[in-house]
Amino acid sequence: MAKEKTHVNVVVIGHVDSGKSTTTGHLVYKCGGIDQRKLEKFEKAAVQMGKSSFKFAWVLDKLKAERERGITIDISLLKFNTQRFTMTVIDAPGHRDFIKNMITGTSQADVALLVVSAAKGEFEAGVSRSGQTREHALLAYTLGVKQMIVCVNKMDQTEPPYSQKRFDEVVRGVQGFLKKIGYDPATIPFVPISGWTGENMITATQRMPWFQGWKVRRREGNRSGKTLLEVLDSIQPPVRTINKPLRLPLQDVYKIGGVGTVPVGKIETGVLKPGMTLMFSPAKLTAEVKSIEMHHQGLETALPGHNVGFNIKNVSVKNLRRGDVAGNAQHDPPSDVRSFDAQVQSSASQAAPPACCLTSVPPQIIVLNHPGKIKAGYSPVLDCHTAHVTCRFAELKEKLDRRTGKKMEDHPQLLMSGDAATVRLVPIKPMCVESFFTFPPLGRFAARDLKQTVAVGVIKSVEKDLGSKHAKVQTCK
Repeated sequence: MAKEKTHVNVVVIGHVDSGKSTTTGHLVYKCGGIDQRKLEKFEKAAVQMGKSSFKFAWVLDKLKAERERGITIDISLLKFNTQRFTMTVIDAPGHRDFIKNMITGTSQADVALLVVSAAKGEFEAGVSRSGQTREHALLAYTLGVKQMIVCVNKMDQTEPPYSQKRFDEVVRGVQGFLKKIGYDPATIPFVPISGWTGENMITATQRMPWFQGWKVRRREGNRSGKTLLEVLDSIQPPVRTINKPLRLPLQDVYKIGGVGTVPVGKIETGVLKPGMTLMFSPAKLTAEVKSIEMHHQGLETALPGHNVGFNIKNVSVKNLRRGDVAGNAQHDPPSDVRSFDAQVQSSASQAAPPACCLTSVPPQIIVLNHPGKIKAGYSPVLDCHTAHVTCRFAELKEKLDRRTGKKMEDHPQLLMSGDAATVRLVPIKPMCVESFFTFPPLGRFAARDLKQTVAVGVIKSVEKDLGSKHAKVQTCK
């Protein structure tokens, strides 16, 4: 029996109209993820709507509104195989109105594929103050996605087409802000492609003879190649945590005829098996797992990193929602929190001290681009794993040196741009989060307000809602 390939989750991010869905759809098609007949069906439907160039995008953009507007609204997942890996590709929306969906997708990823358009004016729009290229890269880093790949897309639309000068200009610009966020540019491959024509995606390009290939330097060993597919095969396999209690944040919940309620999400830690009794928090529900599937294939054991759907009986789809967390009811089940301590840093721009300090000093909130002063009582929306809940800054506990993490002042009155602080946060609605040190994927967050990311940080400690343990728990069999 052939050895099972390692499973990797790749999220495709970038500014709106940079060609993410087209690139992803074309890549999945070239790798055998969809067949020719399906693609011809998409092409025919796209031509009828006068959007013939969207045939590859429609592989992932299935909603009627997405096809009519020509933009991605919600995340979609597809599977394909490379030589080394089985990949789940997560196509995320680029429009700022749907950034919480992008955060949901990114929170489930191991690797980020940042698509940057090289077309005239489009790169500049993406990296401008209101553009999404910088914000998406910052959010990916904040949410723990430490492996980054950059696709310089739309090389067929540069002036002149396939211009080396334009490619070099884009690479310099992107390397600059990725370094300020906390990424090491030496570990990031930059690949020129055309998502529409398929140039340099699977086979080496003939139209860019100047491109000598990409190179990356890593502690695990240096890698090099020419195509996007070779980049994907050079990914460092992520480390999975099996020996911790199960934590599975729900991405969505579906009602499937003849099957029942099917929650869907990525297993962050632990193992999921049929017959296991799950506790859902903060929904306060328990239910038995009847069956598990990943990409329409049944599983007897689901491991960390797997994007699974699992059938539970006698639970209404209305009782569960995105952001709930499933865990083993018999082994350290998740519970909602009354409050939690996090540490924060504010900065004048996204070129602030890197979010990497989050893992090297006590966790801290990093307040970005907030136009005013932050005081106790401030209530932004917190995006943590797949949850999006308004949380109140109940108490500003300490102001810190943002570089060393040392305490500078107790109980500051306000936070200014560039400050770092420890803050006690209280969720307005029931919410399930964990300490960063215990369950890192459930301990990172971004705070959004004013249609932008105003803070990022990690959770230092949580005050569990003990009342939830004694509250009436609905058991579903």
